[in-house]
Amino acid sequence: MCGRSSLTKTEKEIEARFNATFYSDDLERYNPLPNFNVAPTHMMPVITNHTPDRIDLYRWGLIPFWAKDEKVGYKMINARVETLLEKSAFKTAAKSRRCLVPMDGFYEWKREGKTKTPYRIIMHDDSIFSAAGLWESWKNDKGEEVFSFTVITQPPNELVKGIHDRMPAILTQEQEKLWIDNDLTAEDAISLIQPYPSDLMLAYKVDSRVGKVSENDAGLIEPLEDKPGLVQGNLF
Repeated sequence: MCGRSSLTKTEKEIEARFNATFYSDDLERYNPLPNFNVAPTHMMPVITNHTPDRIDLYRWGLIPFWAKDEKVGYKMINARVETLLEKSAFKTAAKSRRCLVPMDGFYEWKREGKTKTPYRIIMHDDSIFSAAGLWESWKNDKGEEVFSFTVITQPPNELVKGIHDRMPAILTQEQEKLWIDNDLTAEDAISLIQPYPSDLMLAYKVDSRVGKVSENDAGLIEPLEDKPGLVQGNLF
């Protein structure tokens, strides 16, 4: 499961990376950046197949259009790539509502006995990347439209498997364009998801405070003084 990520880059950096623009009103309303501890229910940037030249702010935790209560979104923060076309919550979205979820890192916890140690996993150059996602539009009992998304997960690559048994479905920049291409079938889009090269990534231990949603500051992305915690992909 991917239940925490980070997006600490500026609005302009994100716009340049995806060749898309934010609505300034959205930024003022939700103030999502920087976020050192992105958690479910947070409003965060996505780029959808419907408006690929715009960066929208959607809620993390997909609420299916048929849901009776928005609380179901707490259970829909991730979608396993292996079963996307089998689950009623995801199969329609996989065909027609795909999105990119920008990140500059994600967190996973390594379990050793009764101890769980958080690691932050990033690109080798600390650049922005994206995970494959799905989005939905849902109306509450007041008729208000709520836009939400889920992050697709896949089995870990060589780097992450030493930490956790799942990871976000990270896309290359070439794959990003295809993932939100409306002409691509769901089956062909899903086939794009492959293990991201470990040698382009690294992982390091971070403060356990990241496990608390209320904690959100730059200290969370700093490596612990325990330098041996730094793991490079090509060391596995």
